[in-house]
Amino acid sequence: MSTRLSPLPGTVHFLNETIHYRYDNSIPPALSIDSGDIVTMVCREACDGQFTQDSTVAVLDDLDWDRVHALTGPVEMRGAVPGDTLKVEILELGHHGWGWTSVIPNFGLLRAEFGDTKAVRIWTVGEEGCATSAIPGVKVPIEPFMGEMGVAWAEPGPHPTMPPTIHGGNMDCRHTGKGCTVYFPVKVPGALFSTGDGHLAQGDGEVAGIAIEAPLDVTMRFSLIKGMEIPAARFETSGPTTSKVDGLGHYVTCGTGPDLHTSVEDAVRLMIDTLERTRGIDRADAYMICSIAGDLKIAVPVLGDGHASHVTYHMPKSIFV
Repeated sequence: MSTRLSPLPGTVHFLNETIHYRYDNSIPPALSIDSGDIVTMVCREACDGQFTQDSTVAVLDDLDWDRVHALTGPVEMRGAVPGDTLKVEILELGHHGWGWTSVIPNFGLLRAEFGDTKAVRIWTVGEEGCATSAIPGVKVPIEPFMGEMGVAWAEPGPHPTMPPTIHGGNMDCRHTGKGCTVYFPVKVPGALFSTGDGHLAQGDGEVAGIAIEAPLDVTMRFSLIKGMEIPAARFETSGPTTSKVDGLGHYVTCGTGPDLHTSVEDAVRLMIDTLERTRGIDRADAYMICSIAGDLKIAVPVLGDGHASHVTYHMPKSIFV
């Protein structure tokens, strides 16, 4: 089932797959707008169409990382100058009915453990708004959002899209979907905003480094806030930042110790162990499920010498059918 978006005649600009792969303030704008304008942007899946609904694990053998992430834009805000703030309201998201998840060799939180493991799952969205794949007994509610949103850097490019930065970039935060408002610091004239890396669903942490990646259409309202300077991108939501599937409870595993990163790894690894042991799910599939549906939370950071961190990993029971 697809929910593709169409432009609203007379009120919405339409930007169809104007692709680039890096943040670079020398890239000419694909569209120039005024404060208050609304734009619908058509975005390819993160790897620029290298994944399709028919992809198998073989796609990983020839993956061109120079085409990750495929960004739509840039959009120029007329009148924006450094020291201003670009306000972006996420009004609507439309999906194309499918997405993909993978375990990529030497990538993700547990890359040392999974090493050269390769896996790909294709997900299909049903009428009830859940995604299913060949992983038996798992149905994931979709909550589409753009994993990549950002403005151009002041420094000459090109700059990579992979890391999140003060400019936005690969924030990969599932709370930035419909109803969210994101604020970006303007660093160059026009701001030069781009977006891509659409996700159908993702857990907090995206621990395998991959969500349910998907082509998405997104409608945004852009506004310019003159003279308001912010140090880094930030956002506000229109609702709670908890999962819409909280009502049926969670399985929770814990990681504890003096090193926060190790505690994170331990909590995720224990959840993978749990899914493998109690539900008979293949270990690579369990890793992908953690990345797309489970939420990583820091209960206690390391507060000082002799103190330990406590990390919890939350898996909603309702995804298992």
